Amino acid sequence: MRLPDQEQRGYAFTAAGHAARLHEQLTPELYAALRAERPGGLAEQPIRDALTFVPFPRLPPWLKWRWVLMTMRDKLQGWWLRAEDAGTDAWRALRGRR
Repeated sequence: MRLPDQEQRGYAFTAAGHAARLHEQLTPELYAALRAERPGGLAEQPIRDALTFVPFPRLPPWLKWRWVLMTMRDKLQGWWLRAEDAGTDAWRALRGRR
């Protein structure tokens, strides 16, 4: 994961994501590498894989916080989209009656 070539580093992070899927846990070294890379970069998908496939009690504290934040963001986004759809439907119904 410390290789200078971006593509090869991507393969290493992909392997970490597969390890999370297959074994439902990662080593402390892999968690440290994911944390050092920061979310949003090459580690974004492996972090999401760990959040999806590793049971919550097995996650390190920094990843538990990320799980809480992502869950809250997804919930708020869902509420926003449902409210937007309801507003659009109401507007269409109102315009259809005229």
